[in-house]
Amino acid sequence: MVHRPFIRKAINNIFYRFVFETEKHNGIAELLEILGSIINGFALPLKEEHKLFLVRALIRSTNQNVLPCTISNCHTVSLSLLRRLQLADTVIRGLLKYWPITNSSKEVMFLGELEEVLEATQQQNSRGVWCHFSSDRRCLCSSHFQVAERALFLWNNDHIEGLIKQNSKVILPIIFPALERNTKGHWNQAVQSLSLNVRKIFMDHDPTLFEECRKKFEEAEAQEASVRSKREAIWKRLEEIALSKSTQGSSTSS
Repeated sequence: MVHRPFIRKAINNIFYRFVFETEKHNGIAELLEILGSIINGFALPLKEEHKLFLVRALIRSTNQNVLPCTISNCHTVSLSLLRRLQLADTVIRGLLKYWPITNSSKEVMFLGELEEVLEATQQQNSRGVWCHFSSDRRCLCSSHFQVAERALFLWNNDHIEGLIKQNSKVILPIIFPALERNTKGHWNQAVQSLSLNVRKIFMDHDPTLFEECRKKFEEAEAQEASVRSKREAIWKRLEEIALSKSTQGSSTSS
């Protein structure tokens, strides 16, 4: 018993060295398995040191270039702490901070982690979560079909769908443009079909909100088309001026 704080501190130091110094992951996956068992046996309320370990080490570990099994174990331990501490907002902020935009396979893993975090979240603790849905919007319209599919599969989870419906006034305006563009022009047929299903869920749940979002989207698209048209007209005029000056210069020299 008396050695437990020392052992925890030693384990923490290994993780801090891994995250901030060496990035050598030998043995990290095994340590995470041990930590998972330890955390599940913690008595409530948890100490502040465990929350700090989650924020400083575990969440940062997902950003390292390590083996998938290590990331998976890290996610498992994060979820154990999440269920104990009800820190959904903290975990999601950490995930979004280290979101692997340039690594599609890692994005799929992060979306799986996001689903598990949301599944462990209760309605009363989810108010601050939905303002971070911008990353999911980016994933919805990803040209990598596996990323887009994984993001759309969130609506297959009944618990998450219920949370999303209860917060639809926040979420739908964020993701509506991505859904509309998917249904009209995504190259993958499965993504188009899933986007139509999600679109229908929102339309059936709150037709008034859906119509408001649709009108705003159409106005934004029309405004964007107008700006694009003006820009093209300016470039065309500049090309004509440059061509006329070039013609005048060649005729003068001859």
